[in-house]
Amino acid sequence: MIITRSPLRVSLGGGGTDLPSYYREHGGFLVAAAIDKYVYITQHRTFQQEIIVKYSKLERVASVDQIEHPIVREALRLTGVTDPHLELTSMADIPGGTGLGSSGSFTTALLKALHTHRKNLVSPAELAEQACTIELDRLGEPIGKQDQYIAAIGGITAFTFHPDGRVEYRPCAISEETLFNLEDNLLLFFTGYSRSASAILKDQNERSKAADQAMLDNLHFTKELGRQSLAALESGRLEEFARLMDVHWRRKQARSAGMSNDRINAWYEHARAHGALGGKLIGAGGGGFLMFYAGDKQELRRAMREQGLQEVRFRFDFEGTKVVAQN
Repeated sequence: MIITRSPLRVSLGGGGTDLPSYYREHGGFLVAAAIDKYVYITQHRTFQQEIIVKYSKLERVASVDQIEHPIVREALRLTGVTDPHLELTSMADIPGGTGLGSSGSFTTALLKALHTHRKNLVSPAELAEQACTIELDRLGEPIGKQDQYIAAIGGITAFTFHPDGRVEYRPCAISEETLFNLEDNLLLFFTGYSRSASAILKDQNERSKAADQAMLDNLHFTKELGRQSLAALESGRLEEFARLMDVHWRRKQARSAGMSNDRINAWYEHARAHGALGGKLIGAGGGGFLMFYAGDKQELRRAMREQGLQEVRFRFDFEGTKVVAQN
């Protein structure tokens, strides 16, 4: 049996500039952090000659080509795994469609398990790029490269997306004290909504391809906010980082009509009035998690609890995608 895991992520600045429809023309930049909430894949050999795939559905098939789950099918094809005695099961700490990059985490964890099965050594960057090949190229999803890269690499990381497709990354140079304060004061609250990131990002993707000036101006500004957010984090100016989160969210709302709704807006303003210095909706928008930088954690937690929102506490993950058990 092989068990792998990949961390979920939160975006800290510049999100949205990692889509090929934008960075191929203008280059992209963002800062993301992996968190200690995971997608797990277990793989082991079955007694009978069949391929079993367990996720929200159960599939029992005779060959790879018969698998309905598109990512599983393409991952098996990419890695060349054709073993008919195979069972793959996925589990997650947080459900999909909640803005924490679960699809990218699923794909990198799955690829890691299959490469381990075949005794292939792959670097985190290779793992991320293979996951991008599956999701963006083979399946044509209108998404970016952030989720696959931060899941594979982990940490708090700055990414540059070049027009030729290359991705450069480096760990953010954050002091230990700043790191602890950031971890303690970033709070996540679940809105109760889940949504398809692809549906939300389709509009951005199409408008970027059409060189829609309002969309491009929004993304240019967002990219600059990502750079300013990195500078604030590396210089320990966390209140400035919180202010930039607020600016980022208000600009993000203007990107698409499906980005937010009246309830999410009301919760956001309630949080800002009760201890949040800044915040934003994580991921493509439309639902999932609100993340705030708290000036007063106790007041913010009380206020959001009264609104019926569930907090998910987290720490940062610095290991990325890894094998956690093998026998």
